[in-house]
Amino acid sequence: MFETRFDSLPESPFPRLAALLEGIEPGGPPVVMSIGEPAHPIPGFVRDILAQHNADFSRYPPALGTESLRQAIAIWIARRYGCGSLVDPDKHILPVCGSREALFTIALLAVAESRGPDRPAALMPNPFYQTYATAAVAAGAEPVMLAATRDTGHLPDLGAISEELFDRTAIFYLCSPANPQGAVADLDYFAEAIRLARTHRFLLVADECYSEVYASTPPPGVVEAADRIGDGLSNVVFLNSLSKRSNLAGLRSGFCAGDAEFMASFLKFRNLASPQLPLPVQAASAAAWSDESHVDASRALYQEKYRLAARILDDRFNFEPPRAGMFLWLDVSGHGGGEAATRTLWRETGVKVLPGGYLANDMPDGSNPGSDYIRVALVKDAETTRRALEQMVAVL
Repeated sequence: MFETRFDSLPESPFPRLAALLEGIEPGGPPVVMSIGEPAHPIPGFVRDILAQHNADFSRYPPALGTESLRQAIAIWIARRYGCGSLVDPDKHILPVCGSREALFTIALLAVAESRGPDRPAALMPNPFYQTYATAAVAAGAEPVMLAATRDTGHLPDLGAISEELFDRTAIFYLCSPANPQGAVADLDYFAEAIRLARTHRFLLVADECYSEVYASTPPPGVVEAADRIGDGLSNVVFLNSLSKRSNLAGLRSGFCAGDAEFMASFLKFRNLASPQLPLPVQAASAAAWSDESHVDASRALYQEKYRLAARILDDRFNFEPPRAGMFLWLDVSGHGGGEAATRTLWRETGVKVLPGGYLANDMPDGSNPGSDYIRVALVKDAETTRRALEQMVAVL
């Protein structure tokens, strides 16, 4: 049963990368730019707070989270997106163990609550975060990949989706800022996605975990569009975390917020089936959501690396400066495609990147929207990043 049901799951890109490079000696000291693991300094107060609350590791945390954490998240949302009191910390917010946990479990509820004679669909951009497809398959839905290419602004073309497909959709994952391309959905795009979700009665899930890493203008959020068009947060859920914002990937701390009825069901589910954030982690998280100085400092480091990339890459690889996020999405079709370029860079320089095709699935016509690309994570310090980009230009 499991082999039949789960054989369509996407494989994690990192074992595929390991297999691709197996037996190839790196041409220099290894520089890992294949994974988006933040390496900027973590805020020092987090260590202090964890130590202060060390005794609370002996206590079971509440599924709803502490009031102080939910309040801190609600205040941050209102401050960041200018949406006033739209988000009620008691009705709309749940702390979660990193956004991935919630992105997965949300689908189990959304698909279970869907109605209709046909197999429900889970829509997602392509390239995509593999958790979306894994969640869809586990929930019994059909993962439907929507090409997000240069021609569509690296976001799914909402106007190209049929009414019939929307009618059987249970959940629609949108990622903005987009991983890997760095594209940003504007308020009109979000508003149309919300309208479609309400018309066709599916759950719109906005994955916004890269929202605080941007070049100049803060990316809009789906909550802003919901506030503008009215009817509260019905049919909308959005997620964020401290992994990228605060360089705290190992803390596994994030939040899910949105539709009050769905969140009430989600709370019941998580109270029985999901891990909860330890109380010391909740205390540290509340402090992190309440502080912007460390976020500003980290963002400035990314912006410096954006500028380096623009200067060094110039017009190579059809380079488009990302509006947000921590990745470069480089067209290496002139160098044999993503896999060939990845092998070349590793063999000649020791720089490890990720083939773009490993972040995407083949479309019905057999094309893969990521196969001509490599993803380069801007997680190293500026000097290491500069050297790596210069090596890439010299070799490719």
